[in-house]
Amino acid sequence: MAKFDPRIEISNKIIAALEAGTPPWRKPWTGGSGAAFPLRSTGEQYRGINILMLWLAAEENGFSSAHWFTYRQAKELGGQVRKGEKSNTVVKYGTVERENDQGEDKKIPYLRAYRVFNADQIEGLPEQFYIAPTPPRDLGTVADPALDMFFASFGVPIDTTDKPQAYYTPSTDRIHMPPIATFFKASEFYGTLAHETAHATGHKSRLDRFNKYQDRKAYAFEELVAEIAACILGAELGFKPDFQQSVAYIKNWLTALNDDKTMIFKAASEAQKAVDFTKAKASETIAEVAA
Repeated sequence: MAKFDPRIEISNKIIAALEAGTPPWRKPWTGGSGAAFPLRSTGEQYRGINILMLWLAAEENGFSSAHWFTYRQAKELGGQVRKGEKSNTVVKYGTVERENDQGEDKKIPYLRAYRVFNADQIEGLPEQFYIAPTPPRDLGTVADPALDMFFASFGVPIDTTDKPQAYYTPSTDRIHMPPIATFFKASEFYGTLAHETAHATGHKSRLDRFNKYQDRKAYAFEELVAEIAACILGAELGFKPDFQQSVAYIKNWLTALNDDKTMIFKAASEAQKAVDFTKAKASETIAEVAA
């Protein structure tokens, strides 16, 4: 059996999240399941990389509960993991003291993996561990007509439904967005729309970026491109991107790319091309309408 490597598993989960759409830690709108801060059976918060791994697992499987249990913990609380349910990995880092050949005590780091189940996979737990998915809430966030016209002028259809997901689908060349009223801020709506529009510039009928990067890491690289492009576009159009959040977001994708720092420069170059293309296309369409 291959040795468990949490870095590989984490990278694979991140890339899988990219394939599925917007990851759970980047959802500035209301509604949906998942993304609750992961908690142990005791209510204690998970820390470090386990937060990311369980967020991804919750989003991938549509889990609403924040609580996670080992098989034994669930049984002790009167619960039973449903037949066929798959566990998810969490890791524990620690040190153990060992005496070396010189008789000195040395702290030896260790990594232990163990498996947990979300409360949604377990029957018979106390009711407080189960949480129903939250419906989208109308927060009254209003649209900006000028920005709406800009993005509409790019020419890619934008579908809006109550589905709490934002994504671009290359096969249909369409963008899906939740309603702007469900976003906490208008700037977050347009930042998300800019991100998905940046993805759309990679279509074969535009910059044909997707064909340049065919391996599995292409998903992570494409997210770098889209996020940097969204920041540039937001700054130029005036809807103030959240740079602090974007830096954290970009850092996650660099991790998926094995911390290859050269990729940030390549992605920035592609992002500028995406911004230039978007602005040129929108300006061209607006000019045609005005004429």
